Amino acid sequence: MLDTMLQAFVTLNGVATSPFVLLVVAFAGAYLGMRVVEIVPFTRRIIERREARFANRD
Repeated sequence: MLDTMLQAFVTLNGVATSPFVLLVVAFAGAYLGMRVVEIVPFTRRIIERREARFANRD
């Protein structure tokens, strides 16, 4: 069991230090962050107020 866990840890450590994998994780995190901001009601109200304020300036 310990051998399997250590092998998985070494494999994940090798993947996590790859710059390509880190770029994919960064883009996925940015995309999911944008989606969460749109879904959470509190942040959606802030965005709607800001857009309304900019619309009233025109």
